[in-house]
Amino acid sequence: TVKQGTEELHLQNWALVPQQRQVLIFFVLLGLSQGGPESVRYSVAEEGEIGSFVASLVRDLGLEVEQLSSRGARVACDDNEKHLRLDLLTGDLLLNEKLDREELCGSVEPCVLHFQIVLENPLQFFRAELHIKDINDHSPTFLDKEILIKISESTTVGTAFLLESAQDLDVGSNSLQNYTVSPNSHFYVKNRDTDDGKIYPELVLHTPLDHEEEPEIRLTLLALDGGSPPRSGTTQVLIKVLDINDNAPEFPQRLYEVQVLEDTPIGSWIITVSAKDLDAGNYGKISYTFFHASEDIRKTFEINSISGEVHLRLHLDFEVTQSYTIIIQATDGGGLSKECSLLVKVIDINDNPPEVTMSSITKIIPENASETLVALFSVRDQDSGENGRIVCSIQDDIPFFLKPTFKNFFTIVSEKALDRESRAEYNITITATDMGTPRLQTQHNITVLVADVNDNAPAFTQASYTLRVRENNSPALHIGSVSATDLDAGIYGELSYSFSHVSRDIRKTFEIHPVSGEVRLKALVDFELIKSYTINIQATDGGGLSGKSTILVSVVDVNDNPPEIVITSLSSPVQENSSPNIVVAVFSLRDQDSGDNGRMACSVQDDLPFLLKPTFKNFYTLVTERPLDRESRAEYNITITATDMGTPRLQTQHNITVLVADVNDNAPAFTQASYTLRVRENNSPALAGAASAGGCSVPEGHLPGHLVDVGGTGTLSHSYQYEVCLAGGTGTSEFKFLKPIIPSFPPPGTEREESHTFLNGFEFN
Repeated sequence: TVKQGTEELHLQNWALVPQQRQVLIFFVLLGLSQGGPESVRYSVAEEGEIGSFVASLVRDLGLEVEQLSSRGARVACDDNEKHLRLDLLTGDLLLNEKLDREELCGSVEPCVLHFQIVLENPLQFFRAELHIKDINDHSPTFLDKEILIKISESTTVGTAFLLESAQDLDVGSNSLQNYTVSPNSHFYVKNRDTDDGKIYPELVLHTPLDHEEEPEIRLTLLALDGGSPPRSGTTQVLIKVLDINDNAPEFPQRLYEVQVLEDTPIGSWIITVSAKDLDAGNYGKISYTFFHASEDIRKTFEINSISGEVHLRLHLDFEVTQSYTIIIQATDGGGLSKECSLLVKVIDINDNPPEVTMSSITKIIPENASETLVALFSVRDQDSGENGRIVCSIQDDIPFFLKPTFKNFFTIVSEKALDRESRAEYNITITATDMGTPRLQTQHNITVLVADVNDNAPAFTQASYTLRVRENNSPALHIGSVSATDLDAGIYGELSYSFSHVSRDIRKTFEIHPVSGEVRLKALVDFELIKSYTINIQATDGGGLSGKSTILVSVVDVNDNPPEIVITSLSSPVQENSSPNIVVAVFSLRDQDSGDNGRMACSVQDDLPFLLKPTFKNFYTLVTERPLDRESRAEYNITITATDMGTPRLQTQHNITVLVADVNDNAPAFTQASYTLRVRENNSPALAGAASAGGCSVPEGHLPGHLVDVGGTGTLSHSYQYEVCLAGGTGTSEFKFLKPIIPSFPPPGTEREESHTFLNGFEFN
């Protein structure tokens, strides 16, 4: 037995089965006072404007304004309606809607609205009640515009006739207080108080009636309430003066009781009442009517005026009205009447399923939090008895448990820390079942998402990656990709790839896309410089955790280097008639590529009297094959060709010029046995002298092609022209190198490759 103020709430001693997580609670929802010494009481007049101040909760609860938001403070009314709201900025309790006392409480006084102030973090309840004060906003009204009374002319002075009362929805001093009647010579009104606190008007005969003199009398009945100023309502009273009728109808019993199920169909017969009148004729004929019946009774029931049968006009609802008290009046043809009471008790059936009202839901909870409040809700059932007793449960196979808190409130709390990677979402079904027959059930589903925390580091799909790239590939080339996974979600599962502790050269040469993990070249790679790279990489998630791996990049050689010919020494000129195997040149070959790309073959022209002889690895000598004859050929242009074995094959050629030095092995010989010179007379003496001297001439233009190009190939250059004098008759023949005549420089950028070794070893005499 749990005491609530002066009331008691009896909880059945039901066994709670832990594995079923069921909590059984019996609610006596009707007539239960939630007040008590610990309740906070407030009052407000009805019809106040929305937002009107009710009370300062922070002052009354001893809290700070900031605590309201941090502790999730809110107001929950017992009827699950949002009549009130809490201003979290000020801590004031405000009206959330206009309150109509008559709509909320009807004729019940005092009108009390029960509510709780709920603090969720940590969970705490404060019970409170709001008394709604009546204002005079309703006038008394009569349900009938005209009241008909039949009174015998023999009626004794002082006889009182009970009239239909007016209805006033206000209570207390604002309710109906007084009746008056318009001035007349026969009647006055007397107020009659009843045990139920209502005031009924009685029309009292003041002077005798005379049917023959005045068969009808019309009066105005005025009802006044106690408001300031008072409100009023009127109805017309028609009095028909009858001849004498000395017997009134009589009911066999003053009170009839009947029980009716609330699901009884409309039109069903409820009961039949019957009265008897000893008078005969018209005075003995009885008609039945509802007397002093409220509008609710008239809408719900009807009576046959002749038979007295009572039928149902409107569906009954035990949760709205549990019983009706109906006054039935029997009136005979002479106007005499008697009343009886009919008590209709509405029997409850299990026609209301339990109601589940969610007060708050935490839709997302972090995976590493334990015993987290997920939901706060209340249950109720408008039925009574077993029909209103409720069992509440959730599923067994989820890591949550149901916990009763206060009265009909429950919380759902997580049992332990959750793991989002195992399960990211839970659907919790709250099942509320009553104990009625048949049992009614209500289910409410909530979805709880498990919020990720960064508890998983990224992991690469491989401990190391091997990538191959051909040298000389263009920058921005995609050479491969790496990939990592992270079991976390959202920002904690978003990965960023980067290099980890790598050299500046690697950063200049490679780049990794931070999102896709694609590895690309930023610069050319050269197999001949670096054959492989080891790159440390890492994947970092949005929470700062990282995983590491390694990329081994192997550079694949391509045949991008032609062979190189390096002349070590060059012997030129070579004396004619020398014996074979005279060393003309010594040179070496090299190729920076590897494998077949670096293997080389070397050759010279086949039609020259020279041979190539390998000495040791990649070193060769060029020797004469036989004695040379300057008179047959004074110079040789030798092309050394070096070819590698790569694909495609690359080739290098180097040209050297070998001059044949003359020896005096031939006597001078004129081309003619005699010469005839003809000279014009009067010519310049200098011309004649020149002719007589044997003649020296300076050739115009460039020298013949075979006497050009003193450069890398060892021949005379086109850069100069020379005076040439041939001296005859001395027994010797020689060239004489004189002053240069016209310098001619090659265009910029067209210099031929020169061999410094060759130039250093080549002499002119």
